[in-house]
Amino acid sequence: MPKRVLQGVVVSDKNDKTIVVQVERRYTHPLLKKTVRRTKKYHAHDETNVFKVGDLVSIEETAPISKNKRWVAMAAAKA
Repeated sequence: MPKRVLQGVVVSDKNDKTIVVQVERRYTHPLLKKTVRRTKKYHAHDETNVFKVGDLVSIEETAPISKNKRWVAMAAAKA
């Protein structure tokens, strides 16, 4: 089974080797037919502390690293 890859914005880098990434998903509401935005925050492992607040990053699912960390940060692809 392939690992999930999500893209989001770093909202916190205060912890050592950890960043918090906010990922936004959009979907159409089934009744109202309106586009709805939902966000979720993920703790991701950043071994070298290179990512700062505001950076666009990709995170990849991995085996549990700690109580909250199940993702590893990677550089986002330039679009």
